[in-house]
Amino acid sequence: MTRKFAIKRLALVAALTVSSALAFAQADTPIKIGITTPIQLQTGRDTRDGAKLAIDEINAKGGVLGRKLSMTVADETEDPEKGISAIKKLTGDEKVDVLIGGYTSGVTLAELPHITATKTIYLNVGAASPAINAKVKQNYESNKYIFRVGPINSLHLARSLVGYMTGFLKGELQMQKIAVVGESAKWVQDLLPVLKKGATDGGLEVVMAETFDTSTTNFSPLLSKVKNSGAQYLLVILSHASSDVFAKQWYDARIPVPYGGIDVKSQDADFFQRVGGKALSEVAANFIVRAPLSARTIPFLDAFKQRHGREPVYTGTGAYDAVYAYAEAVTRAKSLDTNAIIKELEKTDMPATVGRLQFDETHDVKAGPGLVNALFAQWQENGKRVIVWPKDARNGQYIQPAWLK
Repeated sequence: MTRKFAIKRLALVAALTVSSALAFAQADTPIKIGITTPIQLQTGRDTRDGAKLAIDEINAKGGVLGRKLSMTVADETEDPEKGISAIKKLTGDEKVDVLIGGYTSGVTLAELPHITATKTIYLNVGAASPAINAKVKQNYESNKYIFRVGPINSLHLARSLVGYMTGFLKGELQMQKIAVVGESAKWVQDLLPVLKKGATDGGLEVVMAETFDTSTTNFSPLLSKVKNSGAQYLLVILSHASSDVFAKQWYDARIPVPYGGIDVKSQDADFFQRVGGKALSEVAANFIVRAPLSARTIPFLDAFKQRHGREPVYTGTGAYDAVYAYAEAVTRAKSLDTNAIIKELEKTDMPATVGRLQFDETHDVKAGPGLVNALFAQWQENGKRVIVWPKDARNGQYIQPAWLK
């Protein structure tokens, strides 16, 4: 063996050794998922717990590309500045590969410039404002990192509510006059114009439409106005305001107007018990109820309840689906290259806990038949939830408040 050949051979062996060491080190390094969510709220805790359930399931099957998934949580509360700090912690200090979370649209919008500046994929599972994903269309190259896994945006929610009002309240219950009340928030501002126009075009009379501060704790003056408005139904749009206080004051005053709509905190599995049964007959838009929405729905609900002793709200399902959507995109991309993963995420077409997940050209979750839709579920005796609309998903009959029977 010549000296020159021996040197080349040693160099080759060294290169292979370094390459093997790097491959081993990479395989030993987990893919890091950053969770940004308001942990003090049920929506936040369910985001964390839904993501962890998916991570554990995937890891039990060998992980992704031979690597395990790990999770780091940052509490964004409901404050934009703290939300930005959470993003900086996850992308800067923790150097996560992907972000999953969101709840308050105002906070999410404040976070976006910091997310896109780090070129980190962000899978929103809680904020509903269309303005979030509109940025993808306005400047794709800068904002292509933004996706919404859930919920459907507030414009889709408005159309779902219009369908509920015109198809169910007017079409089946023969109601003509409604009052609309909602909290003062960005997502409600997006929703209200569509909602009022849809109701009027559908032959309903909107006899009252008002917003109130999210810190309101005395709803008596507002409920009194509803009572005197001549409304046959009260449509509510609540997320950050106290649904518990609203339900109790409505019930205790025996307001002769049934109510329902979008009431995020009343989606909590323990809401009925929390308010002492005073939500009886309230209808709340929901995305996850115990019904075969897809092959993943019931197994997910069973696994989540077995682990946590409760049923999740929509952010829990969104986080669970987001982890799977990301994992499947990475698997198809065969790498952790961000641009390659984005291209694969754009092709997503998978059964999700709430239907079927696909993204449109703005990276927003698609809504419609066979995809993801709002379900209107009513609280009934003993805290049972019954789907009353849409008709093809109905699994029980609508009831009136006891004092209106």
